[in-house]
Amino acid sequence: MKTQVMAALAALVAVAALGSPALAQNAAGANAQKYGVAVVDINYIFKNHQKFITAMDAMKTDFQAVEADVKGKQQKIMQAQEQQKTFTPGSPEFKQLDEQIVRMTAGLQVDVTQKRKELVDREAKIYFDTYVEVTDTIKLYAEHKGIGLVLRFNGEEADQNNRESILRSINKAVHFQNSIDITPDVLAYLNRSAVTQRPAGGAAATPR
Repeated sequence: MKTQVMAALAALVAVAALGSPALAQNAAGANAQKYGVAVVDINYIFKNHQKFITAMDAMKTDFQAVEADVKGKQQKIMQAQEQQKTFTPGSPEFKQLDEQIVRMTAGLQVDVTQKRKELVDREAKIYFDTYVEVTDTIKLYAEHKGIGLVLRFNGEEADQNNRESILRSINKAVHFQNSIDITPDVLAYLNRSAVTQRPAGGAAATPR
């Protein structure tokens, strides 16, 4: 998979070298090649990476289907429990229904555990595959532009009414960057589309 990703990205870099308008150096990262240093907003990329968004939406849909299935089975167990109350404790009918309820409950627990693991593993794979793709894209872009160092940064502005947002801003690794934000170009490679617009100061536009 990684070889295929690298091949596709290498082709995109070649297109950029020919001066494709969609992949041209953007204003936000105009000085990256000059200084040989760039910054990239990984959080922003994940929030706006169309393939990642599509994969996560599909997983959410499947999760909702699993949730509906579990609720349906729980409802059947509750109905069986209500029916059991109509039988005399210790009677053959009561025992038979009791065994059925135990089997249904055990089966549901196994099913939930298995499906939860499948969803967790699937989510982890989506994040990992996207991480590999983003990392490879940054590497190829940096090599093509002669950039020797790419740092991760957070372009979101601090919300004065949100304590967590303020703390995140205080703990930023990069507090200033002079037009070396290559996030729009990296995202354009990933989405195979026009460069995503970001404020001139480098702050990521809040996805809506």
